[in-house]
Amino acid sequence: MGRAAAFFDLDRTVIATSSALAFARPFYRDGLMNRRDVLASGYAQLVYKVAGAGDEQMAKIRDQLASLCRGWPVDQVRRIVAETLDELIAPYVYAEAVALIGQHRAAGRDVVLVSSSGEEMVRPIAELVGADDVIATRMTIREGRFTGDVEFYAAGPNKAEAVREMAARNGYDLAACYAYSDSVSDVPLLETVGYPTVVNPDRALRRAAQRRAWPLVTFRRPVPTRLVRLASSLRRPAPGSLLSRPAVPAALAVTAGAAVVLAIWYGRRRATARTAG
Repeated sequence: MGRAAAFFDLDRTVIATSSALAFARPFYRDGLMNRRDVLASGYAQLVYKVAGAGDEQMAKIRDQLASLCRGWPVDQVRRIVAETLDELIAPYVYAEAVALIGQHRAAGRDVVLVSSSGEEMVRPIAELVGADDVIATRMTIREGRFTGDVEFYAAGPNKAEAVREMAARNGYDLAACYAYSDSVSDVPLLETVGYPTVVNPDRALRRAAQRRAWPLVTFRRPVPTRLVRLASSLRRPAPGSLLSRPAVPAALAVTAGAAVVLAIWYGRRRATARTAG
């Protein structure tokens, strides 16, 4: 058996929000988007999440993304993301996702975020939560600006193809790999690995998961920013150590490292406080 990895969809799987929409406000504030752009992007995201998206709808969203970003300075986008990450993303990271990422890292698996959002947004989020790599939408860049052309759109079957290509490069045994997603558009991704799990699924994915007998889990609790940062800084244990044993997705309470334990403890403490109140 070769190496293994865990592939996580981002929006509503690792974070309880849309990564693209989360940055709309600072992009608008800094003049990259106008009010109509913000509304159009929000509508597209709503349609995608509520009704799903076929090939035609995905193509429309891709083209809208390309048109929206045309001419944006890449350095400005990266600066905005870096400056607002702790405010706009960190408070929405699921504690359960942090715990699960910790499990996979402890077991020696690479962790990869797979998202249709732009790489300039996804890679900093990956660093925040402790992921090793990303598969994300890539825009063509010329002279420091986005040209408006999409080099790779990480959605639907494209995600699965990118996972297969990464597995070939890195020597992953896909039968030993894991994948997590909330969206029916990621069925091809989930079918690519040996251990698929659906997280907070939309209605169509729930039906698909029931037909395939895929495990289903629910993530609810956000984790404090300081614990997300601490969890992402954990190092992997040496091969052969107790923490290098395989993780079981259903056993989310089995965590690796003090930061992950604290994340779960914090979530339970909040729930107990609400009940007592």
